[in-house]
Amino acid sequence: MTAGAAGDFSEGKVSANIMRLALPMVAAQLASVLYNIVDRIYLGHMPGASADVLAGVGLTFPILQVVTAFANLYGSGGAPLFAMARGRGDDKQAARVLGACFSLLCATGLVLTGVFLWAERPLLYLLGASADTYPYAREYLVVYMTGNVFVMLSLGLNGFINAQGFGRTGMMTVLIGAAANIALDPVFIFALDMGVRGAALATVLSQLLGAVWAAGFLFSRRAPVRIRRQYFRFSPRLALRICAVGMSGFMMSVTNCAVQAVCNMSLQQFGGDVYVGVMTIVNSMREIVITPANGVTQAGQPVMSYNYGAGLYARVRKAIGFVTALCVGYTALVWVLLMALPAQCASLFTSNAQLLSAGVPAMRVYFCGIFLMALQIAGQAPAVALGRAKQAVFFSLLRKAIIVIPLTLLLPRIGGLGVMGVFWAEPISNLVGGGACYVTMQLTIGRELRREERETAQKTGAL
Repeated sequence: MTAGAAGDFSEGKVSANIMRLALPMVAAQLASVLYNIVDRIYLGHMPGASADVLAGVGLTFPILQVVTAFANLYGSGGAPLFAMARGRGDDKQAARVLGACFSLLCATGLVLTGVFLWAERPLLYLLGASADTYPYAREYLVVYMTGNVFVMLSLGLNGFINAQGFGRTGMMTVLIGAAANIALDPVFIFALDMGVRGAALATVLSQLLGAVWAAGFLFSRRAPVRIRRQYFRFSPRLALRICAVGMSGFMMSVTNCAVQAVCNMSLQQFGGDVYVGVMTIVNSMREIVITPANGVTQAGQPVMSYNYGAGLYARVRKAIGFVTALCVGYTALVWVLLMALPAQCASLFTSNAQLLSAGVPAMRVYFCGIFLMALQIAGQAPAVALGRAKQAVFFSLLRKAIIVIPLTLLLPRIGGLGVMGVFWAEPISNLVGGGACYVTMQLTIGRELRREERETAQKTGAL
């Protein structure tokens, strides 16, 4: 099989295999970010828009992160098992994993929709809503949750397309929806005067298109391993395996949810609605910045998984090194840009003078250690790809739950930092958590791969 054959990552340059997936995946993920980013850009520039609009939409982020968490649980949990099964030549087991993940995504999406629509009012106030911001938060959340199943399918299924080597097809899953969202947002928000509800409706319809594209491909004969109805039957054992591997991605999203909830509550206490709006801008910029690094690591994971399943340990180590170098280099360049042009970056999301005045110093603090986050991303990728669930989950919890949340609560009360203490929690966590994650990965997975490589070479030489 040639290096260019779909889904075979055992031949050709490792870097070329990763980039073949990474370029369309980064484009797809950047387009995915546009689903919500474009909403915020349009809403932030509505005539007469106040800080309350962005703050209200920002209050829904923790809830939307829960949706992402479950999509990651099944998508990032199933895709490595799927890729390793294909690496062993066991396409039947790969089909079982795919069918199970499809069923789990649909069932969980319906349950989450019911729960969040039932509890939206107390939940939004718990997350820091005020009388001024609650109406905007409710409008966005209620409409968004009606299309929750589509969101989960478009997010969760794409990994199985990429794991079979169809990076461009995976890219189209998101590009189709993103293009629709960009086109529909101004129509619903401005032309039809639907405001926040229009932004959410445009997003839901766009995710529907993406879900139809992804599911359509995986049900069709174009996919080497397809979704088959006989594998929809629930298997507790398989579901537990999928969840165990996907727990890292799940915990990362859940802890992001918890961090955002704690941030909103602290910001409301020490700064008010304006700083909740500032955090909406900061989070939006963070999504744009981190997305290419996430795309590279996710492109590297099927390459690592496949070669690990095939016993090609040297290629796994090369994949880890390439992903690390690319992520650290990219985030270092972005860090320089953000430090030099914070006002210009913030103005993409709002023309409100109050938000811009408060946002510029907050952005400089929050992003001052952004290049260190690449170590966390590159350190967790091999753990996920090789099915080391416990290690991946621990470092997801370490940076967010063990470091960021306590610092978010404590720093505003120390040394007169006040509201800026909330923003300082992120760079500190990047330094401590990111460094610890990468060093541990090299001392465990890296060391094991080198040992396996030596043992394989000795066996080959003996023969």
